[in-house]
Amino acid sequence: MKNSPNLSSPKPASCLPFLAALIIAIPGSAQDRTSDEQPHRKFIAADSSAGRIAIIDEDNQIVWEHKIGPLHDVHVLDNGHVLMQLDWTHVVEIDPASDKIVWEYDSGKGGNEGKPVEVHAFQRLADGNTLIAESGPARIIEVGPDGKIVATVGLQVANPHPHRDTRLVRKLDSGNYLVCHEGDGMVREYASDGGVVWEFAIPMFGREPADGHGPESFGNKCFSAIRLENGNTLIGTGNGHSIVEVTPEKEIVWKLEPDDLPGIELAWITSIQQLPGGNILIGNCHAGPGNPQLIEISRDKNVVWQFRDFERFGDSLTNSQMLSVDGESISAIPGRDRNP
Repeated sequence: MKNSPNLSSPKPASCLPFLAALIIAIPGSAQDRTSDEQPHRKFIAADSSAGRIAIIDEDNQIVWEHKIGPLHDVHVLDNGHVLMQLDWTHVVEIDPASDKIVWEYDSGKGGNEGKPVEVHAFQRLADGNTLIAESGPARIIEVGPDGKIVATVGLQVANPHPHRDTRLVRKLDSGNYLVCHEGDGMVREYASDGGVVWEFAIPMFGREPADGHGPESFGNKCFSAIRLENGNTLIGTGNGHSIVEVTPEKEIVWKLEPDDLPGIELAWITSIQQLPGGNILIGNCHAGPGNPQLIEISRDKNVVWQFRDFERFGDSLTNSQMLSVDGESISAIPGRDRNP
């Protein structure tokens, strides 16, 4: 693949032919293509351990890929471009057709020179600006197409650290911001003036914290949160190995627990996406090669689809986004969650 002339990272790896990849087949998963009855999915996935971000079509072939460093967020935009990061500070928009960077912003600059700063979340907004959450400075900025900061929101962080201040952050239709604070074990909703209007502490459910990244670890280091149409909040609890749905009154009304999926161990729950019809796409990071890296479940906790590929990806598949379901683009389906 050609690379952007101003790209400072190594050149992207060439796409691997489908037949050359050794894929572990799981009954009922994306890799089992022996029957037309199997679900078909197109998605983008990013894995820092493999240094790869890739779009995989419904025939399980890589149709675009790029070399990456550490990455904790990704979006395929409505124009087909990919909003991603090349390292902890450098956010770029890439046109997959040319593999060229068409927009970029580096949070290591613009007043942050020499300061500890990491970016773990970003989002293209409806007005064309780009939200970027900066851990270290503990702030949200909105950056215009010209690269200038047009809005700044300070964050309240009890346990400041440039690697743990935030995980995924999303601007809501109300104009507020839904922020996952990994180091605090909190999801907070902020108004545009930086005031906290709602928060939820990720519970430990009576367990003691345990270090590590895999299924043996445990904690409340939340990674993702989605505000649902009913006003509830769906939260990926990170190393809590679970997903919880919480009401505005902070009552847990639905939960996916570690033992709910037979034959599957849940480890670090990273990105989550609610699909049309209510299914949930789950990132199952650090779970080891015996487990799928991506899992799609129904609300009654049946596994609809799963993806396990330790040839092209590794054990740090942190982020994903479903793009089509059985040949139909999610962008064309009512109730979509195109940019989770």
